[in-house]
Amino acid sequence: MADEVTELLTKAYIDELETVMNYLTNAIVLDGVHAEEVKESLEADVEEELEHARMLGNRLKQLDESPPGSMEFEARQSSLQPPEDTTDVQSVIEGVLEAEEDAIETYRALFEAAGEANDPVTEDVAVTILADEEAHRTEFRGFQKEFPND
Repeated sequence: MADEVTELLTKAYIDELETVMNYLTNAIVLDGVHAEEVKESLEADVEEELEHARMLGNRLKQLDESPPGSMEFEARQSSLQPPEDTTDVQSVIEGVLEAEEDAIETYRALFEAAGEANDPVTEDVAVTILADEEAHRTEFRGFQKEFPND
């Protein structure tokens, strides 16, 4: 069970760092009047996702594991790649929602695995980050309503 906990912590760590990269890139490249609020939100989320990675990496260290370096990284967030049309805010919003859903799923699985492994500290980390991810999802669902598909 503890193996599942460290596997999920490692997956989440890598996912958070990939999210940081994609949110930062999209916050830089998006253009247009409608993009400003989304860009500001992505900028703020970059800091929060980086803090999540820090928490996960520290928890791995506490469990006598090492967080992975970049050579262990395999990109998976195809829906969060910067859009060719830099005014396509909607595609970024959809990418963020997909990333948040994936994160929520991971943190629920981590919470469950940590519970089964009798690891209340990791359970706490999972719940803390899960709350943030659900808040991000709610915010971007709001953006999605404001940006109807043309």
